[in-house]
Amino acid sequence: MQRVVCFILGGGHGSGLYPLTLNRSVPAVPLAGKYRLIDVPVSNCINSGIQRIFVLTQYQSVSLHRHVTNTFKMDPFHGGFVEVLAAQQTNEASDWYKGTGDALRKNLSYAEGDGGCTDVLVLSADQLYRMDFRSLVMGHRASGAACTIPVTSVGPNRARRMGIVELDAGQWVRGFVEKPSAESLDTLYRENAEDASRPFLASMGIYLFQLSALKEAFASLPNATDLVTQVIPTLVNPGRVRAHRHHGFWEDMGTIRSYFSTHMALAGEKPPFEFHSTEGVIYTRMRNLPGSRVQSCTVRNTLVSDGCEIGEASVLEQSVIGVRSVIGKRVTLRNSILMGSNFTESPADRELRAGSAEPPMGIGEGTIIEQAIIDKNFRIGRDCRLVNAGQVQFADGPFYSIRDGVILLPANAVVPDGTIIS
Repeated sequence: MQRVVCFILGGGHGSGLYPLTLNRSVPAVPLAGKYRLIDVPVSNCINSGIQRIFVLTQYQSVSLHRHVTNTFKMDPFHGGFVEVLAAQQTNEASDWYKGTGDALRKNLSYAEGDGGCTDVLVLSADQLYRMDFRSLVMGHRASGAACTIPVTSVGPNRARRMGIVELDAGQWVRGFVEKPSAESLDTLYRENAEDASRPFLASMGIYLFQLSALKEAFASLPNATDLVTQVIPTLVNPGRVRAHRHHGFWEDMGTIRSYFSTHMALAGEKPPFEFHSTEGVIYTRMRNLPGSRVQSCTVRNTLVSDGCEIGEASVLEQSVIGVRSVIGKRVTLRNSILMGSNFTESPADRELRAGSAEPPMGIGEGTIIEQAIIDKNFRIGRDCRLVNAGQVQFADGPFYSIRDGVILLPANAVVPDGTIIS
């Protein structure tokens, strides 16, 4: 695994996760209360023995850089690193990345300059899964493939949002259709999957290349900017791309709907992805926070992170509570995600705000919140009602947004006492 260099693509605008990406890049979006999305691919690499990792980004990269620097401190005696590479002006290029292929091309010299690199692993930064890349690398090298693509079984609804592959008997990719229409699904390759409701094989957005083959492809396509639609097809047609089957959980979290539904599943009785597993640990920043203080209240199917304060008579159902969240008395929280806070407000600071129009950090007494995502450092007053009872699917308010029926409050949101979103 010492000859594998990993590039994690995280440089896009992240429009599917907006407004969660208003002030941060996609890899820095919080996950499951205490993690960030970047922790998943980096942890999978570390657990697989891949320790040379570059994160490619260009938008809102400050918080991502801070998180990576404070979290992944490798042993200097083994030469490992996790390094953020933001788009920069060089003698060869002076503009932004034009796509995934362009970003990889402009940074491939970092892999070439690392003596002994033979394979390049390309990952996305908006997915939740657990994978041992050692089996992927061994199969890739044994087959002699120029590129190996992990694939997973999906149903018709998900197939329309993904790249569907067609395989031959030797697991070589013979066809690739990106985001097929509903009409074209009937003509696509189907296989006898374990579950008949998931007959299609979809690319997971993970690619393992021979370094020499990737350089050759870029040389033949000097103007190519997209990895999936322009670079991969040049390798598929000659029959140089092979599939690697993945049977575990995998979810693309690049949209508000998938992000929200995945978190609701994680808070359920039987979560599809287990963060408590002792194998394939997902690593994140060590914050040295105290245990959460939960007074006499009702808590069902809820993830509660470190450093939280939850007041008496509150009801928390099917929710995710981020670090340092403060929840007042008699608060009702259902089907919601609180991302927590970056700092703890002292009792003295709370006293100073007692007579002001701006509420203290957290959620005030008697407030009801349902089907919402509340970003970092929220200040929500007393007796508010944020429920979207009318099931509005899309809206923009003075301090909130609604996407796919989910209420979203941006970071540092201030909601006055008695506010109603219904």
